[in-house]
Amino acid sequence: MAELEIRPVGYHHPDAERLVGEVQQEYVRRYGGPDGAHIDRSQFDAPRGLFAVGYCDGEPVAMGGWRLLVAGDPATAWADPAAELKRMYVAEAVRGAGFARAMLRYLEDSAAGHGVRWFLLETGGKQPEAIQLYRSSGYVEVPPFGHYADSELSVHLGKQLGS
Repeated sequence: MAELEIRPVGYHHPDAERLVGEVQQEYVRRYGGPDGAHIDRSQFDAPRGLFAVGYCDGEPVAMGGWRLLVAGDPATAWADPAAELKRMYVAEAVRGAGFARAMLRYLEDSAAGHGVRWFLLETGGKQPEAIQLYRSSGYVEVPPFGHYADSELSVHLGKQLGS
């Protein structure tokens, strides 16, 4: 299989929108409905964030992004400055090729380059592959935050960057 070429494209890019549609269908299969959290696409615009798509043989097959969290938010103030990882996804046809790990490293490096100290995320308990990826990449349990802070299905993880 070819390598993953990762490009920052923005959340509005047609390839990003296509992959967001695919991940929403994944949520429907696993949870019975799409993600209910509101996403302000502009939060992924520089310098407050980044959204990238990974290409294999010219086809969009992976995505992910990060957005800065509001400094001083009581739920995440312990981690300031922090960013939230969002919309990590790899197309089913290419899973197992290491593309998720490559995208995660790319996003961590990008966020660290913007002065982010902690990278936080929320994922669902019905996504064991994602949980395994994050834990094997050094992510640990963190206090709940964000839209799904009170959800019993949510797993909140974080990693200190640059350590």
